[in-house]
Amino acid sequence: MALPLTAVPDPARALRRAGTALLDRPSLLAAATVLLVCVPTGEKDVAAAVHITAADLASLALVGLTAVHLLRGRTPAIGRTASLQFGAVVAAAAVSTIGSIDPATSLTGFVRLTQVFVLVPAAVLCSLRDRTDQRLVLGSFVAAALVEGVVGAQQYLTRTGASYAGQPIRAVGTFGALDVMAMSTVVAYGLLAALALALGERGPGGNAGLRRTMYAAAAFLAFPLAVSFSRGSWIATGAAAAVLLLRADARLAVRSAVLALAAAVVLVGGLGLGASGVTQRLSSIGSVSAAPDQSVSDRYDLWATAGRIWQDHPVGGAGPKAFQQLRDSHAPLRLSSGSDAADATIGFQREPLLSPHNMYFLVLSEQGLIGITAYAVLFLGLLLRCLRRASGTGLAALALLVWVLVDFLYADIGGTTTVLTSVVLGLAARTAHGRRDSSGSERAGSERPGGDGEPRPEPKGRAAAESDERPGSAATAGARSVGSGSERPGGERASSGTSGGAR
Repeated sequence: MALPLTAVPDPARALRRAGTALLDRPSLLAAATVLLVCVPTGEKDVAAAVHITAADLASLALVGLTAVHLLRGRTPAIGRTASLQFGAVVAAAAVSTIGSIDPATSLTGFVRLTQVFVLVPAAVLCSLRDRTDQRLVLGSFVAAALVEGVVGAQQYLTRTGASYAGQPIRAVGTFGALDVMAMSTVVAYGLLAALALALGERGPGGNAGLRRTMYAAAAFLAFPLAVSFSRGSWIATGAAAAVLLLRADARLAVRSAVLALAAAVVLVGGLGLGASGVTQRLSSIGSVSAAPDQSVSDRYDLWATAGRIWQDHPVGGAGPKAFQQLRDSHAPLRLSSGSDAADATIGFQREPLLSPHNMYFLVLSEQGLIGITAYAVLFLGLLLRCLRRASGTGLAALALLVWVLVDFLYADIGGTTTVLTSVVLGLAARTAHGRRDSSGSERAGSERPGGDGEPRPEPKGRAAAESDERPGSAATAGARSVGSGSERPGGERASSGTSGGAR
């Protein structure tokens, strides 16, 4: 009896299809960057000068692909306002590197700052061409958070996490005890993205199934976030969720606050989930001024150290990566030599304090007044425009940006999740600088009419052919003169549907 032959997949053909998909939708690389953050690095030397992760490589691939698209005219150029904001950060980093106390060491810091705050955000901005791209990247935040959340919850419930108050109960996900803040960062990003996607599906025409799924995901992620015992992530998530809900619906914000409080009372007080340590950790937030613990006391000392370094180098700063070289000569004697880290994999280690644990103080000490001004222009510019323009998927970008800016008050870049900050800035830049069409959605890579007043080049080649086919274009206006109000330009329906170890 003859057996039917099964077709063997052609690897070359599969690679061609994957390459075509990436060329058509570069946001796949942005989503891959987010997901690859979950890959364990096995890094045990937090003091190493350079850390390269799989997510970093994916982000650099996205930068390269974006550069090719820009050269070929397949992607519109970045608007003038966005270019000035990103360019100011590069210029400030370059000035501080040239005047650094150690230019050779600062050069690696300059490259890292350019990658994190300029190249990757700009590439993400260019890759987010429509609402589908935005949902794809936001969905990757939710997926990564669910992966880390499941691992973190299992660590807490089985007592196989990092050490907290002498017990192995701290949820750290796949990142390990040397990067205790990473899991809470990923989970917080995913929680906010899920909540924003759910809010975007409210109203007529919304996808009820997707809305319920995203609400359920956000509710689940609250547990691993709680048992991460990260006060900073709790505060940033609360602030970002409040801004998100108030921007979406003020009455919904009040109802959500009441429901969240009731759920916390039931889960912690009634069922005892996370009660061991969570209530104590929450109460410690109110005593950070009157009776700070060692962690908070060290932060205060590190901030004072950064201030003293800035006083010695007020204009251009001491140079990128100079803080760790000048720390001991400017720090008070009571500052700890490091923080304790322990789990079943690494045992007990002392993790050196290599940064001031405050992004703004870090910029001030290493890049001076020039640097802090450049970052203020970037951060405040994105925040104000997102507050004014956020709607639909843009609500998620606003929430994630608020989380980053609040978190920077007591943390800075460093570690595996640093590249997620870049993706968040790219999403915020898309909301802030994307051009709105007549339907209210935005297009990447250009300002709104009346923004900076700069004309934008039309896409060439295949993209131009696709743009001619959009409803409302000159080529199709006659054919769609009747009944054209049911779709938006671009074929969309009328309804609307993310720092680490150095902390």
